[in-house]
Amino acid sequence: MQQITRLWQALTLRNRIIVIGAAFVMFWAVLALARLASTPSMTLLYAGLESSAAGEVVAALEQQGVTYEVRNDAILVDSTRRDELRMILAGEGLPRSGTSGYELLDGLSGFGTTSQMFDAAYWRAKEGELARTIVSHPAIVAARVHIASTGANPFQRNVHRSASVSVSTNGAAVSAKHARALQFLVASAVADLTPDDVSIIDAEGTLLSGAEEAKTNTADERAEGLRLRAQRLLEARVGHGNAVVEIALETVTQTESTRERRFDPEGRVAISTDTEERANTSNGTDNGVTVASNLPDGDAAAAATSASENTETRERVNYEVSSTEREVIQQPGAIKRMTVAILINGITTPDASGTPIFAPRPEEELTALGDLVGSAVGLDETRGDALTIRTLQFEPSAPIGTLVEAGLLERLAIDTMTLVQSLVLAIVALVLGLFVLRPILSRPVPLATPQLSAPIRRAPVQDPALTPLSGVIEDGDIDVAGLSDVSEAPQISLRPRLDGGTDDPVSRLRALIGQRQEETVEILRNWLEAEEERA
Repeated sequence: MQQITRLWQALTLRNRIIVIGAAFVMFWAVLALARLASTPSMTLLYAGLESSAAGEVVAALEQQGVTYEVRNDAILVDSTRRDELRMILAGEGLPRSGTSGYELLDGLSGFGTTSQMFDAAYWRAKEGELARTIVSHPAIVAARVHIASTGANPFQRNVHRSASVSVSTNGAAVSAKHARALQFLVASAVADLTPDDVSIIDAEGTLLSGAEEAKTNTADERAEGLRLRAQRLLEARVGHGNAVVEIALETVTQTESTRERRFDPEGRVAISTDTEERANTSNGTDNGVTVASNLPDGDAAAAATSASENTETRERVNYEVSSTEREVIQQPGAIKRMTVAILINGITTPDASGTPIFAPRPEEELTALGDLVGSAVGLDETRGDALTIRTLQFEPSAPIGTLVEAGLLERLAIDTMTLVQSLVLAIVALVLGLFVLRPILSRPVPLATPQLSAPIRRAPVQDPALTPLSGVIEDGDIDVAGLSDVSEAPQISLRPRLDGGTDDPVSRLRALIGQRQEETVEILRNWLEAEEERA
């Protein structure tokens, strides 16, 4: 403490201000870093909750004494306890959804509950359960379901149910396939409700159509499917990246309807037979009139008798001529012609010196591969299809971009924020040790010097043999011949001596001060006190 006080007194006002400011900044930095290190790393617990549900979660966290932060609509907790807190809150039924489900029916009692009240609670519970199911999808944040119910009157006719669903997403658009799935979900949960009677509305007020997406089967898509099939077959033999397949399809783009009817005259079929028979029989008498018969007494001629019989048979047979009627409708998309082009890399083998030598593949192998590809894609030569297969040397291509590799921090699974905090604390400790503690500790602590008694001042004794100088140089009294030249004066050697010392006065003074530190300090102190007294 005495040494610190002496050092402080030896500083000027400007240096004192600098030391005070540096100490304050250092203290603040150490305090801030200590607080930063002691503060846990916060991570997201829940976000996007309704106000009531978020209040219940915060109350549960406060009851358990958990440190948390609330930023906008997000609740953050210590990252090391996030999963634990989620399981604890889930056991307590938190966070509760804003929509209620079948638990609404638990509060209904048999006394004082009418059928209309029960129906209203039932449909409300049904809507809440459907909304919960819809919100369970990761892309949907909130959902509301409304079902138009006409009651449970059994005497109603032509009851037409309908429903509407309002959804809010996390920014992603609801596809037609997803909207169609929501329609079937709601329609399957409500009796007598069809999917077409369910309307889906997003947060922007757009009516989403649940119509199924038309399946496209264009020529390019079919060619791509055939190309992948052929390339997969070739790469099984030549290796990955050693085969290139291209397929071009020429398809029918017009709709054609053909209706044909043929008659076969040789083929007859009796469809009906009509037989008719007729028989006629007649008997008669012929009374002839003469001149004698007209007389009064004349003799009348005898009467003549006649008989007739007629038989007729008629048969009618109806035949139907055999006929064949055929109608053919040809839709667009039929393949008219197919062309297949295959390029296969050759074989590269090193020679004796290690130099790679390219060699094309044999024709037998190309023929076999061509037959396999033709069978795989359905090649038909009668239709005009063509297949071309060649073997050539591929040019090596360098990969584009740089390879993404996992960094050191990712492989070590270290929290970056924790590492930065530890590094900053280490730097502060190092600076504090090098520039503050080390200079203080490295200073030699002065030993307690013994108290010296005041020296006795004695009067100077003049030697009678010595005559004091008068300050005047007398000419003629100096023996010039007895004086030596300056150049003949002994030279001071600065080279080190054999015993390790030196003839340098400064070095000898330093060695003397090192040997007699206490006396040197006392002399310097006396000089300082003398200077202060003079001032």
